[in-house]
Amino acid sequence: MNTYTTNSYEETVELANEFAKTLPKGSVIAYLGGLGMGKTAFTTGVARGLGIDCDVSSPTFAICNTYIGDENTLYHFDMYRVDGWDDLYSTGFFDFLETDGYMAVEWSENIYGALPEDCYIVEIERLSETQRIIKIYRKNEDI
Repeated sequence: MNTYTTNSYEETVELANEFAKTLPKGSVIAYLGGLGMGKTAFTTGVARGLGIDCDVSSPTFAICNTYIGDENTLYHFDMYRVDGWDDLYSTGFFDFLETDGYMAVEWSENIYGALPEDCYIVEIERLSETQRIIKIYRKNEDI
């Protein structure tokens, strides 16, 4: 597990930018953390690190936002309202796992059992208005 402290939105975005550059094609990033933790900020950095120039927004109402770059695609899911396997299937989540696109999954605790064993977990804890502790590890790591 790697643990980082960021002191601003910009630092969170930059951390995610650098992290994304290390990811294998088709990686799944699962976020743990409540409202206002910085999940969308982290996804902004992931998109940048993947070479995708776009405005990232929370997919709360769309369930999935798709960001397309020249070489990579990022699928940004919000599983907040997903309640059960039927809901999860209706999002197309399992179909996206079969692509070489990257996936960023907010509220992943709601679908934890369906996440791939090798996915990356990004756990965000709010220390203050701007400061965050960010832990990054693999789901199959023994933490």
